[in-house]
Amino acid sequence: MTKQASKLPARQASVASPRGKAKEDPLIAPRNRRQWVVVTYDIPDDKRRKKVMKTLAGYGRWVQYSVFECELRPADVEKMVQRLRKMIRVELDDVRVYPLCENCLDKTVMLGKAVLHRYESFGVV
Repeated sequence: MTKQASKLPARQASVASPRGKAKEDPLIAPRNRRQWVVVTYDIPDDKRRKKVMKTLAGYGRWVQYSVFECELRPADVEKMVQRLRKMIRVELDDVRVYPLCENCLDKTVMLGKAVLHRYESFGVV
């Protein structure tokens, strides 16, 4: 075994814990790791708000009025932001994207019927 190979972490399976947190596979490149993102918006125009809502529905789950939770790869976050930039009016609309690290996600307090919806990985046999 070479010196380089001995530094690699052991491969872990993706297993969901009771809170819905999946362990990250350390061998997945950072550009392919999914990150948790909360997107909020305040858009006064009904037509634009509906377009933004439909766009965000393709990236994540609608959890409250004007709030989406998404678990995306960094490239998908950029793509989503670019699409949103094209449809909003900067002088009137407010769209916010909050990235959450795994540590912050573990500290999230959810009350009532709130549920954390995680992306479930799957393999093709």
